[in-house]
Amino acid sequence: MTGKAHPLLGKWRITGMELWDAAFIDLLGPGYIRFDADGGGEFAFGAVQGEIDGHPGGESIHFTWEGSDEMDHASDDGDAQLEADGTITGEICFHRGDESAFKARRW
Repeated sequence: MTGKAHPLLGKWRITGMELWDAAFIDLLGPGYIRFDADGGGEFAFGAVQGEIDGHPGGESIHFTWEGSDEMDHASDDGDAQLEADGTITGEICFHRGDESAFKARRW
């Protein structure tokens, strides 16, 4: 990402997910998603972790990801967008599996 810093850069604390409750989100540590200036990043919640390849646009980022879900290979895509209140909302999808909306606040 070049020029002006993208508004989603940095680490965000996942505060809610459509499919999983707070106990699962924080199962192995606080759930989060992070977007880096080089287009990379990562997320972790429950027993899921992923490395992000992000593609920013305006006040949103579309990303693909690869990682693990309970130690099994997992991948697919997702997105995040900045809301008027300064939080982000988005979705994380699993190849041939679940799709869950999420909400997060700046860490």
